[in-house]
Amino acid sequence: MNPSQRLLKAAMTVLGLCLAAYILAPPLYWHITEGVAAVRRDSFSCPPCHCDCSSYPLLSIPEEMNCMKHDPEVSEDMERSFTDLLSEELKLREAEAQENQQRADMALLEAKKMASQYQKEADKCNMGMETCEEAREKAEATLEIQRKLTAMWEFRARQRGWKGGPIKLRI
Repeated sequence: MNPSQRLLKAAMTVLGLCLAAYILAPPLYWHITEGVAAVRRDSFSCPPCHCDCSSYPLLSIPEEMNCMKHDPEVSEDMERSFTDLLSEELKLREAEAQENQQRADMALLEAKKMASQYQKEADKCNMGMETCEEAREKAEATLEIQRKLTAMWEFRARQRGWKGGPIKLRI
């Protein structure tokens, strides 16, 4: 094996080791960090709670925190304020929906106006094109009549002895 092949093999080995370290180092680092943190937590943790959480419903407020159950006036006031808040929220959303609908209607009306204006411009353009086309056709017909008239006069002139070349028209 010559020296350049050995050097290439060594470079590829170093590159492979660097790639492996790049891929494996972050997960190993986090795994080791979590293990160290777990060991620390175990040594300084609080005593475990002894409660039967399965007996409580999934969405319930513990009795110690549910102050409204003990005071009927507070419970009624809270319920009333909650319904007031909900109705106010619904009114706000309805007003917002109406504003959005008005904006959409205005945008639609503006778009219809613009479309109508563009249609009018297109109609004007089409009428102008038709007028130009008609004028071109009339001009072609007039030119054809003039050519026939010129040919007839040239024919008469040749019959009477005119020996000139064809007439060159300046256009």
